Amino acid sequence: MQNEKRVVLITGASSGMGYASAKYFHDHGWVVYAGARRTQRMQDLYELGIHVHQLDVTNNESNQNFVEAAIKEQGRVDVLINNAGYGEYGPLEEVNLENAKYQFDVNLFAAGELSKLVLPLMRKQQFGRMINVTSVGENVYMPLGGWYHATKAALGIWSDVLDMEIRQFGLRSIVIQPGATQSEWGDIAMQKAEKNLKADSPYRKLVLAIKKLLFSFQASATSDDLAKIFYKAATDSNPSRRYYHSLTDRIAVRIARNHPSLWRFGMWKMMRRMDR
Repeated sequence: MQNEKRVVLITGASSGMGYASAKYFHDHGWVVYAGARRTQRMQDLYELGIHVHQLDVTNNESNQNFVEAAIKEQGRVDVLINNAGYGEYGPLEEVNLENAKYQFDVNLFAAGELSKLVLPLMRKQQFGRMINVTSVGENVYMPLGGWYHATKAALGIWSDVLDMEIRQFGLRSIVIQPGATQSEWGDIAMQKAEKNLKADSPYRKLVLAIKKLLFSFQASATSDDLAKIFYKAATDSNPSRRYYHSLTDRIAVRIARNHPSLWRFGMWKMMRRMDR
């Protein structure tokens, strides 16, 4: 990687991990292109000298404009961070399938399209990294999060396949799996869950229990903590396939993946406690 001019594109940069990462990379001398739908929330990033762009990752023209601006102005792209995402929570029986499809558009297909736009240039450079933000929810799961977990599991597998395909060109596709993080994510996910409930829903009691469970978790990680993980994945000379913030996150993933019965037992036990 060239040291004099490194360029990173970050989606979902108006809040949380994306916002913190834009600042962190900028502070470390990178040229940063920060994209999000709500550009008014990135005014202070703009004032720092970060390239702020209105970006709807579900819109082909918007994605093209974002990538082409960086290529035209800088001539290279070293790292693409596919961070944009959200949780479409709700009972699988009741979530509108159009909402579920939109969840896949944001959390999975956007990463695919943006990666296609930068890969030809990265191949020419013989350097480049796709950093794809999934979640411990790629493996760890709970009721109401079915569509969200499905998108994150799909993104993880997609990233692994891409990594196998592009390593021959000196490129990498890497996954970050954050755990509970201090952010707006939980509030938004539960707002979606309540909105997706039908008026006479038999799942209303379950939604209340999951809401209590989500907000009972003590999120130790901050967005700034995750920004450092993103930076490590971007700059490690021999990057890992997966990055976690904590040993707890890593253990939770391992239990859910290798001991599914144990994970389900623990989840039901926590849910019953919330139902009291």
